[in-house]
Amino acid sequence: MNVLRSLDRLIAPTALRSVAISKGLWSHRNQSTTSSSGSPTVNAAEVRGVAQILREQKGNLGQPTSVSHPHLIQPDELVPGVEMSEIKERRVQLMQNIRAYARSFGGEFNGHSSPSHMLVLGAASKKYMSGKIPYVFRQNSDFYYLTGCLEPDAVLLLTIDESENVHSDLFMRPKDPHAELWDGPRTGPELAVPLFGVTEAHPLGQLEAVLARRAGALKPHIWYDQKNSDMPSLTENMLRLSGKEQRPLIPSYTFIETMRLLKSRAEMQLMRRTCDIASRSFNEVMAESRPGQSEHDLFAAIDYKCRMRSASYLAYPPVVAAGQNATVIHYVNNNQLLRPHDLVLMDAGCEYGGYTSDITRTWPASGQFTDPQRTLYDMLHQLQGEIIDTVMKPGGETLDQLFETTCYKLGKYLQEIGLVSKSVSDYKELAGQGYRFCPHHVSHYLGMDVHDTPHVPRNTRIVPGMVFTVEPGIYIGQDCGDVPPEFRGIGIRIEDDLLINEHGQVEVLTDACIKDPRALQELCHKQHRDPGATAEAL
Repeated sequence: MNVLRSLDRLIAPTALRSVAISKGLWSHRNQSTTSSSGSPTVNAAEVRGVAQILREQKGNLGQPTSVSHPHLIQPDELVPGVEMSEIKERRVQLMQNIRAYARSFGGEFNGHSSPSHMLVLGAASKKYMSGKIPYVFRQNSDFYYLTGCLEPDAVLLLTIDESENVHSDLFMRPKDPHAELWDGPRTGPELAVPLFGVTEAHPLGQLEAVLARRAGALKPHIWYDQKNSDMPSLTENMLRLSGKEQRPLIPSYTFIETMRLLKSRAEMQLMRRTCDIASRSFNEVMAESRPGQSEHDLFAAIDYKCRMRSASYLAYPPVVAAGQNATVIHYVNNNQLLRPHDLVLMDAGCEYGGYTSDITRTWPASGQFTDPQRTLYDMLHQLQGEIIDTVMKPGGETLDQLFETTCYKLGKYLQEIGLVSKSVSDYKELAGQGYRFCPHHVSHYLGMDVHDTPHVPRNTRIVPGMVFTVEPGIYIGQDCGDVPPEFRGIGIRIEDDLLINEHGQVEVLTDACIKDPRALQELCHKQHRDPGATAEAL
């Protein structure tokens, strides 16, 4: 039986003082186990006892479960949409991938011949705006991917030995009644084994001793991303360990990102959900926008509408740019007013279950395009459709190919409407003209992060499991003296999120978000005529 499901069936969903958990747990355990470091651990066989104690004490864990948050998490899931078994499989697969890579070099790898490997990965830490005022906590994506743990300052230790046995240790902040009074319950190492499916769990204070013991026994290659760590004390520990064992610290992000690049079926469903939330929220914001509103109003509206559909928060600070502000690609001031003849460019997305969406739409604030605006919008709308149709075909087999194809086609279309000289005929020159007016890449990978798996090259062949954006734009500043005046000060971008599903089909995950120019105008006009109408009904 699924261990977490067994645990959740018995846990009461109300709160508990943490000291009662700790004292009650150890007083009720007649046959507690002990880790190699001497600290007590909990194994799967003891789940019922742990759950019984929590039920009696009416306790909560340090993060949502299917009992405390049944509206978010199903009984078999550790986190929204993902079962514990999948997360455990990720840990095993990662260590097997690392070992296979090292063995491909023969008997010796990185100056040593050990068949064993040790990987250490830290969680994110809380960050503060000022004094004791924290920012909203967001877990390190790699750590969340491999543990499902949402608590700060935890550490994951993975090892694989010469027999290919994978061992997982999770180091957690200990139970602390005073801290939990202020910040809420902690899971603590006492319950980390049944909740997260790791082999052993320890208080964070025992990290250095356990690392030294494991390294001394295995003499492994040591994998740790020093540059990406959010925990200075962990980095200090790892540097001491590296010096003592005379083993260099090897970064592991390439292996983790390669796994994250290809989404499982569960992850595909989460991507569909987050993109649907953002798409429907966009439609409502576009329908309700009016000249005279502030860009900030639309920022607040998209945030509110995404959260009302169960998104955790926006995936990044949105761009809400009216008029010539849209010619600034990363405009985030969002403090100007919408004028009657302005286009509004909004680039926003949300996060649901740890997975993000990323959409850009451009529409007329008044509901009616001017002739120059409509000319450019129609051109870009057609171009984006052609680029999407090119995916996985010649000219669209990698993200870099999509970019090159976009630049060339944009140059050709700009030539047809008179913004690029007819004398330009060379492929590279036309592509250069396209890049002049759209100076950003047309695609990036998408998943747990907005710019997901950033170390995976964009010349990687597109295959099933990948999710990425297609976002051509055109930006004409007021200072573009060689462009007719009526086109100056216009910025347009259209961005959708694509999934190559398990059948090799291209899914436009944001297809529900309106972008057809006639449909956009009808969306706004209907709302103007009938203020009670909703975007869902259009």
